[in-house]
Amino acid sequence: MTETLERDITAAVAAHREEAIAMLADLVRHPSLLGEEKSAQDHMRGVFEEMGLRVDEFAIDDDKLKAHPAYSPSIVSYEGRHNIVGIHEPQRGTKGRSLILNGHIDVVPVGAEQLWTNPPFEPVIRDGRLYGRGSGDMKAGIVAYTIALKALRAMGLEPAAKVYLQSVVEEECTGNGALACLLQGYTADAAIIPEPLPGIMTAQMGVMWLALEVSGKPVHASVAHTGAGATDFALYLFSELKKLEHRWNAPEGRHAHYHGHEHPVNFNLGKIQGGEWASSVPTACRADIRIGFYPGVTPAEVRKTVETLLADAYRAHPQNNSLDYRVIYEGFQAEGFVLDMNEPVVTTLADCHRTIAGAEPAFNAFTGTTDARFFNLYGNTPATCYGPVAGNYHGIDEWVSLDSMMEVAAVLALFMARWCGVNRLS
Repeated sequence: MTETLERDITAAVAAHREEAIAMLADLVRHPSLLGEEKSAQDHMRGVFEEMGLRVDEFAIDDDKLKAHPAYSPSIVSYEGRHNIVGIHEPQRGTKGRSLILNGHIDVVPVGAEQLWTNPPFEPVIRDGRLYGRGSGDMKAGIVAYTIALKALRAMGLEPAAKVYLQSVVEEECTGNGALACLLQGYTADAAIIPEPLPGIMTAQMGVMWLALEVSGKPVHASVAHTGAGATDFALYLFSELKKLEHRWNAPEGRHAHYHGHEHPVNFNLGKIQGGEWASSVPTACRADIRIGFYPGVTPAEVRKTVETLLADAYRAHPQNNSLDYRVIYEGFQAEGFVLDMNEPVVTTLADCHRTIAGAEPAFNAFTGTTDARFFNLYGNTPATCYGPVAGNYHGIDEWVSLDSMMEVAAVLALFMARWCGVNRLS
């Protein structure tokens, strides 16, 4: 790989800047919320077909997924919700290492839309940033890997190994889209996910979703002290869970890769629904909770710990004879992992970043989860995350830096050239 070729790659990516921005804006206009990903996936199919890639569009078989240890209980039906994979196969012979570039097309809810400066699915560019739900998390990453391959081809080059561009559904609540790709047979010598994380990801936490369904003793509000409110009890149980969060965040309880984080373990009460009437003590309540836990701990171990804690809290409550609860596991049951920093995918990616950015890459132990776990833990495919700079994802006025999106595209193009090797197209 000569310095001239590296400069040419940077120039070729830069020449696609307007196309990249237009593609990102188009993707943001597709409101690909959970269960509503089809229009965005149809768009990605068109992009891959226009590039001349062989396209594999396939449905997700929930029954097949359930038999896999990485399965997370699904929340909505998979009917009409497909994965799209664009497959590059070298025309002039395979001589390099294969690569998966994976991204998720689904986005999280917008929250209170009136708080957005502009409508969340109407992209706006200000001060070098493109604003809109999904712009950073992670449609800009999908654009970056697409433009990376386009730029190489514009130079008359092709990766000299198979490259799989994966656009998957449902990363934001189960990861079953990426798991379905694994069960479809997709593995490679390495995988990169252009998630908007700081630098190169070295580790990620485990994440579990659970719901507490609580029932209480309803009475008229005039004698509320004689009843047992389901909502109050749900909040009590969550407060007891927060004590576990505190213990896991204590210095003596931390995983070695997370000693530098201010608050690595986070339990979040993300949604609560309960009650029937302002003048009635609530009969029922449901609390949806997200729990983070360290790599090296299995979801089964976390479930046992949580259920023991909740049972103890229930027995200690003075009104337990009038209250009841059950635990439901839906969504993420995701194990964490630590990536060996000597893996060639990490060292090569770091070198490519140095070449393009002219600076040392940051390394990040992520306090959430990503689809990289499927490749590392179950697919025999070393994987990391490396993506553009973004902000306010899962919040209001989500944005992504357009300069950083183009820099990531250049790094990924150079990575493909070094990792896969290149052939000259005729």
